[in-house]
Amino acid sequence: MTGGYRAKVGRGGGFTLVELLIVLVLMSLLVLAMGSALRTASQTEVRVDDRLQRVDDLRVVNGFLRSVLGRVSAQKTTLPVELGSSPFFFNGASDFMTWVGVMPARYGAGGRYHFRLGVAEGGVLLLQYLLWEGGGTQPDWTSAQSVGLLSGVTGLALQYQDAAGEPPASMPQWTVTDRLPDRVMISIQTVTGVWPDIVVPLRVLPASDPRSSGPVFGGT
Repeated sequence: MTGGYRAKVGRGGGFTLVELLIVLVLMSLLVLAMGSALRTASQTEVRVDDRLQRVDDLRVVNGFLRSVLGRVSAQKTTLPVELGSSPFFFNGASDFMTWVGVMPARYGAGGRYHFRLGVAEGGVLLLQYLLWEGGGTQPDWTSAQSVGLLSGVTGLALQYQDAAGEPPASMPQWTVTDRLPDRVMISIQTVTGVWPDIVVPLRVLPASDPRSSGPVFGGT
């Protein structure tokens, strides 16, 4: 009687192999769930950081382009122009654009400049600029200064709007020779996705408007 009782007590004080296996399986599932939760949290944090960085890049690039591209000069070249070509210092292609405008003073150097916007090698949205030296000099872009606006660019598409017609027409290349476009729409695609289109009204500087007889300020 006593021996049987001790045997029962001995068996009840430990764990069977099945119970140990069940505990190990439950611990494995718990560790797996915790690891998955930590990985999901880490990925969510990365996605949030990427989205915030993208929003910040969009805000900076949008603001800079509006301040630089929003004021264009309608000055014409004094050099001979081929028949059917524009006399303005403006070239609007589908993947790049050149124009004459004013560098905002808050960016370090005011005055009139030649500008060129396009995508450089390596996927960098690049703004090049050269000091305006008068209507008799074409810009030499090999000696231009430049500032990288955005990296990781995989595509750039430009559209130009002519408000002279009804309804206003948009075109991927500016071929009108007697005036400048009213707006330009900039479409940017990066490695992280497609940006919202940036639409910038091109406001002609009053002093450079051919219809104006006032003095011209800026440049040399």
